[in-house]
Amino acid sequence: MLINLIAQLANAYSMIIFVYVMMSWLPNTQNGVVGDIYRALGKLCDPFLNLFKKLIPPLGGMVDVTPIIALLVLQFGVRLLAWLF
Repeated sequence: MLINLIAQLANAYSMIIFVYVMMSWLPNTQNGVVGDIYRALGKLCDPFLNLFKKLIPPLGGMVDVTPIIALLVLQFGVRLLAWLF
């Protein structure tokens, strides 16, 4: 069914976002293979995350909660689609 495919793709994208955020905590993500992977994930994740970064400033000037909000919105959207169809 199409909704199952959409849900699986959303889950995979959620995992990509999660890995991207976890990699941002690692030191030296700018060099080598790790840096290449980090930049590739950034090209996949940043367009979606930037939608929320425009609306939600970092808490205390340092803590960025936009990945959490983005993941919640993504999962809510999938559940809404599943409920509607």
